[in-house]
Amino acid sequence: MATGSLLGVSSASHTSSSLTPSQLAISGLASGMNWTTIVTELAQAERAPETQWQAEQTTIAAEQTAYATISTDLLTLQNDALTLTDPSYFNSVVATSSNSAVATASTASGTPTGSYTFDISQLATAAQVNGATGISQPLVPDGVPANVTMGTAGFATTVTGGTFTVNGAQIKLAATDSLQQVFDNIKSATNNAVTASYDPTKDEIKLTSSSPIVLGNTTDTSNFLQVAQLYNNNGGATNNTGTITSTGALGHVNLASNMSAAGLQTPITDGGSGKGAFTINGVTFNFNASTDSLRDIINNINESAAGVSAAYDPINNRFMLTNNNTGDVGISMQDAAGSNFLAATGLTTGTLSHGKNLLYTLNGGSQPIVSQSNTISSASSGITGLSVSALATGATTVNVSPDTTTIGNTIQQFVNDYNTLQSFITSQEAVTTSPSGTVTPGTLTGDGTANDIVSSLRSVMGSVKNIAGTSGAVTSLSDLGFESSGANNQISLSNSGKLTSALTSNLKDVAALFSNATSGLAIQLNKYITKVNGTNGELPTRTADLSSQNTTITKQISTLETKISADSDQWTSEFQAMETAESKTNQELTYLTQSVTSGAL
Repeated sequence: MATGSLLGVSSASHTSSSLTPSQLAISGLASGMNWTTIVTELAQAERAPETQWQAEQTTIAAEQTAYATISTDLLTLQNDALTLTDPSYFNSVVATSSNSAVATASTASGTPTGSYTFDISQLATAAQVNGATGISQPLVPDGVPANVTMGTAGFATTVTGGTFTVNGAQIKLAATDSLQQVFDNIKSATNNAVTASYDPTKDEIKLTSSSPIVLGNTTDTSNFLQVAQLYNNNGGATNNTGTITSTGALGHVNLASNMSAAGLQTPITDGGSGKGAFTINGVTFNFNASTDSLRDIINNINESAAGVSAAYDPINNRFMLTNNNTGDVGISMQDAAGSNFLAATGLTTGTLSHGKNLLYTLNGGSQPIVSQSNTISSASSGITGLSVSALATGATTVNVSPDTTTIGNTIQQFVNDYNTLQSFITSQEAVTTSPSGTVTPGTLTGDGTANDIVSSLRSVMGSVKNIAGTSGAVTSLSDLGFESSGANNQISLSNSGKLTSALTSNLKDVAALFSNATSGLAIQLNKYITKVNGTNGELPTRTADLSSQNTTITKQISTLETKISADSDQWTSEFQAMETAESKTNQELTYLTQSVTSGAL
């Protein structure tokens, strides 16, 4: 009975005291051992190779960055070389004008060198149709000022409400006032000293007084006096007569209103169907007199292919058409049947102011040469590629000479970009030593690809070109004043005079040095860069290899991490099993101790 009881108690005790999974996750709860730390340390030890691999990836990334810069610098140098591979580039010329106030000039490829004297006797102008003047209704169509409202009156500019001053008296004006009310207010404010009236014959306003009249002050807020063209100097004469009249007719066309309310003396008709039309230089313009405004039509003309600009001249109260191009050519226009737009706007009864052609002589010729434009092209002068822009009458000499400045700058930029590339590679290959004596290699120290680029570029740039068909005066960069340095792979312009002299005296040889199809320096350099930096070149191959190495290391790290994760799970499982066994043992010992103490055993 005692044994059975022991077994029964033991079984029950074990069942009630077993550790749960969450308790087993607590390291050492039963064993007192911090096995979680042990698992972590074992994983970290197994992860040791990753440190080296990650260091290798850092090095690879630095090399990839360096090679990306080298590739970019090679492309820049190649673009410079491509410019210099073109023999025609060395035929570049520049034009200078002895009198830029008379004309300026520019050249294109193939313009022959030389001096060309242009004597301009007449500038080209555009033809213009000046429509009939006074095409609008007068300001007061029926002659009764009381029937004209200021805010809608047919002035050239809309009258604004506010105040204006006559003989020191301030007169108020509202947009709803009639013209007669304004006249009455002037008379009242000046105590009958100044009277105002409207002359329907001249379409003018007149101010009358027995003594000189003084108009306006700086605090006026209405523009009435200006819009009515009433000024103290009375159109230029000193005002001592006591009479001031408008300096011109006041009625003007209303561009913003539809054509039926435009204020023209002759109303515009579209045939009554809204299908009015007219043509200018063969381009048809359609309009509806009830809905379209004159401003709409002006805009349509200016945006069309008719080749003219339309405008309204408020000073002379007329419309104008001006050819967009200069030259003695006319302007054709015609109203369609049932429409009268051109007639009503005074264009058909206007006058054509003929355009003028440009007239000039070349190199003292006796007969003038004609150009419709103020730009003298090769078609006019017969000088290939030369363009001369005439600005005024008079004479100027255009000198066309080789553009040695631009060519020299291009060669210098070519050398500068070569130096930039070599300098960068040198910086990446440099080995540094710290104050403590630690030696650190550069990103590309000992790199075969980088070394090959450095030596190959130096070989091409330093080679001597004995090119057939040249004088032999220019066979290398040193003949242009450039010297190389054995210490840092740099090339510098040590003698700018030699470059200037070569470009001036031996331009053909300079061109051959760079662009000779067989051995030109720029030709050879372009070939080398294409070879090393092309699709299957050494540089892309090296870059691809670095990428492959980086990918391989990434896979190695991933594989190891997968193994470490599995091992950590295995170690954790084993320690948890140990904890379970330890827990059971502790339970049995506790039971035995309690039984002995109580005398049960």
